[in-house]
This record gives sequence, structure tokens and C-alpha cells, in this order.
Amino acid sequence: MTTYTLEHPDKGTIRFTDKKRYWWILSVVYPLIPVFAILAYLRFENPWLLLLPLLVGYVIIPILDVVGGTDRTNPPEEIVPQLDADSYYQTLTMLTIPMHFIALGVAMWFIGTYPLDLGFYLGFSLVLGMFGGLAINTAHEIGHKNNKASRLASRIVLGVTGYGHFCIEHNAGHHRDVSTPEDPASSRMGESIYRFMLREIPGAAVRGWKGETERLAKRGHSFWSVHNHVLQSYAITLVFQGAGVILFGWIVLPFLLIHNVLAWYQLTSANYIEHYGLLRAKKDNGKYERCLPHHSWNTNHLISNMVLFQLERHSDHHANPLRPYQSLRSFENLPELPAGYFAMYWVAYIPWWWYRVMDKRVLDIPHINGDFSKINLDPKYADKLKAKFANYQPAVT
Repeated sequence: MTTYTLEHPDKGTIRFTDKKRYWWILSVVYPLIPVFAILAYLRFENPWLLLLPLLVGYVIIPILDVVGGTDRTNPPEEIVPQLDADSYYQTLTMLTIPMHFIALGVAMWFIGTYPLDLGFYLGFSLVLGMFGGLAINTAHEIGHKNNKASRLASRIVLGVTGYGHFCIEHNAGHHRDVSTPEDPASSRMGESIYRFMLREIPGAAVRGWKGETERLAKRGHSFWSVHNHVLQSYAITLVFQGAGVILFGWIVLPFLLIHNVLAWYQLTSANYIEHYGLLRAKKDNGKYERCLPHHSWNTNHLISNMVLFQLERHSDHHANPLRPYQSLRSFENLPELPAGYFAMYWVAYIPWWWYRVMDKRVLDIPHINGDFSKINLDPKYADKLKAKFANYQPAVT
């Protein structure tokens, strides 16, 4: 176990040991769960084993989150520069990139080699799509590094899911517009995940393409250029997935279409729960205030954070986008989700349940305190929500 030490002129010797250091490897291994399911099928010839990854993601991890509880510890700020400089942490994210390609490559081989009944074909496609969304999470973490190699690596791993515009849209779009009505990737109070999906997926694509067009124009390049980062990532998708169709047959094509769309939907699911109802205030000059920790929902559930490179400490991430996963902090008095992401997906997929769990939590946030002018409301349901909660007394402490 590595211990970081610093001699501080006022505080004396400061020591910090990252007790989660080797547990971060879970984020590297987790994308391979569908491969283990394929191996189990080949050993026991039971197609139900192909659906085990859904059990892991949507049942076992939420249970482990309950058992493992939350972790609110933060590394001392004086030690953070040493944590950031430790190449071990970035090596883990880079090692995760081939895991995503291996998982999809093995799955394409399996689909093309072992005929499945339609139900299991569709079920396994769903499994791979849900796990394919993890590639976007890996790209998310790597893409926030301020160097060309990391940005290139982000574009490469986005090729697994055909979501190449994320490399531009997320950093230059979502982080600029987050928790405002202008952001298609920030959900509004009263908006179901399904209505949000129809706004977020095309909206993010358009913003990504527009952002890349503007970036290239400033450099004197057209959109149809080898310098186009979005097209570079799309090209990787075309080559990798196209090779799968050529090598293993047309049976792979519908599998890949389902895989890609479900992977995009997984990103939509995360975006939906990360900023629901939260709103940055608009200043007198018409610009929005700087993004602060309370403009993102946070959760410190240990296990789900360990398999997502601590994505769930989203509040610090948006307030400090360049801060790497191992250094993200927990703060007091943040908007807190009642469970980790994997459990919250269940809730989000059933809108009435989501509203019952989350709407009062939005109103109870201290800086909102029941004030609807401080909430990002779905215009379609704004009046209905105001009437519904007209007599509600926020539980603000």
C-alpha cells in the first residue's frame, strides 16, 4: 500500500494512504463481465447464463452498495498533487480501453458462431449494450485530461459504441451549459427519462457536430477533414464493427445496432440522474453563474463508485472538471442521491417511482428551499408541479 507524505510548514507531517488504491482495478475488470458470461455458457450450455451480467449490474451491485455503505473520506488537499502525479491511476484507465474492445470483439464472435433463440439473442444484445455504456464512462474520465494523448485515447474508446461526438459535446457543451435549460444533457424536474432521452440523444449529437465544426473552422479546416475528431472516432467504429460483420456474418449487424443504442441509453440514464431539476442562477449580464458542487447530484456509495472510476462523486467533477477520479471529494450539504447509480437506474425507468423519490428531494435542497424559480422545470409540467407542491414545507436544515 502506497503512503504519500508531505512536510507542511504549519501542519507538520501529512500522510495519506489510499485504501481504495487496488480496489480501483474493479473498474478495469468490470467491462469483462459479459465475457465471463460467454465462458459460462460455453461450459454449461445454458443460455440463461448469458443474462447474468444484468443480475450483477442491477441486483448484486445495488445490494453490495447497501452492505458496503458510503465512503465520505477525502485525501488531504496538500497530498492531491502527489495523487495526481501517480501514473498508476491513469494507467488503470488506459488499461480499461482494450477491455471494452475485447468484450465487444468476443461478443461479435460469439453471436456469429453460436446460434441463439430470438429471445436470448435480444437479451444478450441488451446485456452488451448496457455494458457497452461503460466505454463512454472510460472515455469520459480519460477525455478530461489536458493532453493530446489522453484526448486521442478517449476518441478511440468511444469507437466501441459509435458515440464519437461525445469527445466534443461533453467537454465543450455539457460542462458549459450543465444545469441550465439550454443543456440537452441536464434533465428537468417533471421530465421522464423517456422524454429526456428523445431530447438528450439527438441534442447531444447536434451540439457535438456543431462544436466540432466551429473548432475546425477556427483552424481553417472543413468538417469533412482528417482533423475532425468526431469523424476519427466514427471511423474506428466503422472499421471495428464492420470487421465484425464481415468476419462473423450479417447476424452480427442487428446485434451491433442494439448494442450501440443501448450504450447510448446508458449514458442518457446517467445524465438523467446526475442533474435532475438542478439550475444554475442567471446573472444580471445574462450569463449563468459558475458551476458549483450543488449543481450536480452526488452519491458516495462505495462499490458502485469503485466500478465507475468514482463517477458518482459528480458534484466535485463538474465544479473541477480536470480533477482526476482518485482525488474527487465529497462535500457537506450536497444534493445527495439515496442510492448508487445502478439502483437509481431502476427508479428512473419507472417514472412515477422516480418522481416520488426525487421531486421532494429537489425542493428540500437548502439553496432551493421550495423556491420553484431555482429549479430547472419541465415547461410542460411546470404549472402542474407548482400546484401539486403549493403547500409543501421543505425539510431544510
